[in-house]
Amino acid sequence: MPNPPIILCIGGHDPSGGAGILADAEAIRAAGGFAVTVITALTDQDTCGLRQLYPQPPAQIAAQCQALIADSAPSVIKIGLLGSAAAAAVVSELHDAHPTLPLILDPVLATGCGQAVADAALLRELRERLIPRCTLITPNVPEAVALTTHMSSPAELSARVLALGSRWALITGTHAATAQVTNRLYGADGSEQAWEWPRLPNDYHGSGCTLTSAIAVRLALGMPLVDAVAAAQQFTWESLQAAFRSGRCQLTPNRFQHCFSA
Repeated sequence: MPNPPIILCIGGHDPSGGAGILADAEAIRAAGGFAVTVITALTDQDTCGLRQLYPQPPAQIAAQCQALIADSAPSVIKIGLLGSAAAAAVVSELHDAHPTLPLILDPVLATGCGQAVADAALLRELRERLIPRCTLITPNVPEAVALTTHMSSPAELSARVLALGSRWALITGTHAATAQVTNRLYGADGSEQAWEWPRLPNDYHGSGCTLTSAIAVRLALGMPLVDAVAAAQQFTWESLQAAFRSGRCQLTPNRFQHCFSA
């Protein structure tokens, strides 16, 4: 049996297990990959929300990333919660040293409960340095608006997001007040594709982490990007449909729903 592809996940630790690095590792393992991880921020949170964010030292983040790249030779880097502008700068510098590694960014700017986790300095670092190095970014509509500082039609918003420099942008429609969730993928080459998913009735903790990690591992497995995005959405929707209650508030996606369906 061949070794699984390695994904370097750089993001925050969620003690509840619903989001963050633990969610990344589950989504990646469920698809046949393996996650090596670097924590950018510890958090005091549960399924009901975030109480405190503890960014980790940038030098520590850089050293661990470099050690894992040298040891495990990851195929893709998946980025989640950064927690500070300094952490974002570390990732940009890391990519400059390893420019062939695809960067897949989930620009986590707020928790699932709406609590902000990005200040003006981090937003500036994302816009000016990190996003131009990305193969794909996966903002929801509020995140896309925050990154571009402009509320507009989906077409204009996508153009503004792509103007930040990523080669692809998947803008998810989970926050819209519609019966269907519409996710739109835009390419710098002018291509566009949309998918519609039945809106599920609950609130979920870690859906964005699940989706972006599921895309990253499928790219590492050799899928073309559009196919990886389509398959990852299906996986994420099924994980949410089978979500379970691990705490008092938001539900936790069941990323191993097919493994434990019996």
